[in-house]
Amino acid sequence: MTDDELMERIARGDAGAARILVERWERPVFAFVERMVGSREEAQDLSQEVFLRVCASARRYDRKGRFRSWLFRIAGNLARTSLRRRKILRWVPFRPEIHDRKGGGARPDDGVEREEERSRVRAALERLPARQRQAVLLRRFEEMSYREIASTMKISVAAVESLLQRAMKALRAELSGNGEAG
Repeated sequence: MTDDELMERIARGDAGAARILVERWERPVFAFVERMVGSREEAQDLSQEVFLRVCASARRYDRKGRFRSWLFRIAGNLARTSLRRRKILRWVPFRPEIHDRKGGGARPDDGVEREEERSRVRAALERLPARQRQAVLLRRFEEMSYREIASTMKISVAAVESLLQRAMKALRAELSGNGEAG
């Protein structure tokens, strides 16, 4: 069953369809929100809110086969609202079980060097404006196309390109050590 079909069933009050939709999307939504807000506990709350809003909006959902973009738009909006409320931006630490791919002949200090590099990347990412960070996360972790990101963020493809270019320029400057993005 497609996401659009599930949304139609949810609009008719089918709790089973809602359960299927949540099971299908809870992990990617949670991972995205957690990376945005930097807190596992807050991400759990926000992810639940995302699905409450999805189900509450089922009757108004416009079936165009763009469920993923619509879902991540809701998640991104809630995460940015949460960040604005806190007025701080943090980056979630990378999980070693996901991001550490140890090679056969790794030196003992390689793990320390990788962790230092991840810390530098996290620090640079947390200094990005929320919309630039959202675009980077959608592109890098959700593997969305520019068109999908544009749909998700309700901006043009050119605006996505601009956000990503500015973000990458800022990250390169930060990580090269000169700290100047401009």
